[in-house]
Amino acid sequence: MSEEYRQHRFVLPAGACDMLLIRHGESEAAVPGRPFAIKDGHGDPALHPEGRRQAQAVADHLAGAPIDAIYVTSLRRTHQTAAPLAARLGLTPVIEPDLREVHLGEWDNGLYRIKAAQNDPAFEKARRRQEWGEIPGAETTQALHRRVGQALLRLGAAHGDQRLAVFVHGGVIGAALAVASGAQPFAFNGAANGSISRLVVLGGQMTVRGFNDIGHLPD
Repeated sequence: MSEEYRQHRFVLPAGACDMLLIRHGESEAAVPGRPFAIKDGHGDPALHPEGRRQAQAVADHLAGAPIDAIYVTSLRRTHQTAAPLAARLGLTPVIEPDLREVHLGEWDNGLYRIKAAQNDPAFEKARRRQEWGEIPGAETTQALHRRVGQALLRLGAAHGDQRLAVFVHGGVIGAALAVASGAQPFAFNGAANGSISRLVVLGGQMTVRGFNDIGHLPD
């Protein structure tokens, strides 16, 4: 019988951290004249009812997975999204403040969504140049990528041979995957609410293993 060579199957390297990046569920709508609450300079809306349903779907999907730790940011929409899974697994989420959403400056109270819907010139320029800093007072893309990359490498180094569920924000997922892959800065922006992306972190390197998985979410 001749020797067979099967196709390669990915195996997590020894010492690597398997990191699931979960975007928070849909947050409450922006309404003109009713700005979001602010926490540490960032808009801090709660989850919309649809976001709570997405959070439950995430918990249902991951409850049987071997997850060693749960991380959230300082903003409550990540806490609320993580809560169903944390309760199912009996884990207490840990706050990693450097994974908070991109700071949107003067637009961080909900105005960003309104300006985006109106195709404001600053929004269009930011999207065209892939530069958050075009928004008045906002964090630059470079600064976002630096803090997100450093935070993920720090978590990866602390959790070798473990799997993490890390509840974060759309801008953070976009930054993380762009840094890991070397893609254009906004190439991975737009991950869906409740979606799951995946990084493998080992020895100061990050590898993209998945983006925007939404198969577990309700239609």
